[in-house]
Amino acid sequence: MAYKSIDEVQNYFAKNIFNRTNDAKKASGRALGTFVELITYYLLKTWKFNNNMSIETKLPEYGHPDLTHNVEFTLHQVLEQQIGGINTGLGLSTSNIIKDLGLLNDTDFRKAATQKIVNIKENVIKNCAVLGSDNDCCYIVQADMTTGRYVCSKLKNQAYAMFECKRVGKEGTSKGPQTIEKAKQGAYVAIKVSGLQRITTENGGIYGFIEGKKVKDYYQCIDDIVRGQLLLPCFVLTVGIVSNHGNWFTEENQNKELRVLNNSYDWLLFLTDDGLTTFIQDMLEFPACRDAFEYSYSSSDDGKKNPNIFTKSTISIEADKALTQYFRENIRNIEKWFNILTSRYKSLEELKEQLTELGKKK
Repeated sequence: MAYKSIDEVQNYFAKNIFNRTNDAKKASGRALGTFVELITYYLLKTWKFNNNMSIETKLPEYGHPDLTHNVEFTLHQVLEQQIGGINTGLGLSTSNIIKDLGLLNDTDFRKAATQKIVNIKENVIKNCAVLGSDNDCCYIVQADMTTGRYVCSKLKNQAYAMFECKRVGKEGTSKGPQTIEKAKQGAYVAIKVSGLQRITTENGGIYGFIEGKKVKDYYQCIDDIVRGQLLLPCFVLTVGIVSNHGNWFTEENQNKELRVLNNSYDWLLFLTDDGLTTFIQDMLEFPACRDAFEYSYSSSDDGKKNPNIFTKSTISIEADKALTQYFRENIRNIEKWFNILTSRYKSLEELKEQLTELGKKK
């Protein structure tokens, strides 16, 4: 089915997928937010950052490690990696990998709760599954059913980049009361997690403050950190991906909420309505994706709600294969779905270069 706008998509979902819920419009809106997260995950995967990635990380505030905030995605430096095969008949469990890595008798290693990374019986895969951790690092497993292999990455606990997805909707022509709160929550986290602190001048300029260093242009500080001319172990590049609803705001016509986010993130990417609509239309053309999506929001014969198998962290194996191939084959067009709102930057190539360089730093 062809959709002309996000409004049409949400209305179709409300009438046909979420019609049994208490608030069909709100439920369909949450599903659209899930799609934004899926786009972000497979974008990073196609850029080959999936083995650096952790999902739903508890990211600490700079200077206050006891205050943490869950963010959708973080990227971490890889300390070690091990590649293994997946038993396509039995799947992949954390216990098997722990045994393969020789961590059974490691007293510093603390096993995570995740048991199945690839569950053949239930036909699901866990992206960026946490195997466990020790005092200084975390073990993340990425399984790839298209190759039949997994990669276990020992990641440094300190993230070097974070990605947050913010989608704010509306009803009719009015904004919902939660929209500015969403923007402020995202902005607070973005300005609190990095050792590079923002200082705003009276005329709106932005300077960077690093303890014990000279204050200078904020984005020059980022350039110096990326190039290695300025050492800052606790630097976190903050990236926001924002999506709106029905042309409520645009790249040229930024409302208060968007400006709040733009003044807080190092990079702010605007996922256009056309891009999101294209993704949904294309995604529903894949039987594996359509089936996983519809299954996730329906009930079984005994009336119990089915588990969600179409999210950034847990997804059906066949849907994962379809989306991985779709992004690989269409990445250049997919990158055009995004407008860069940060005035300092002009292309996503700059972002990829920064992420690559930061991942190499010691």
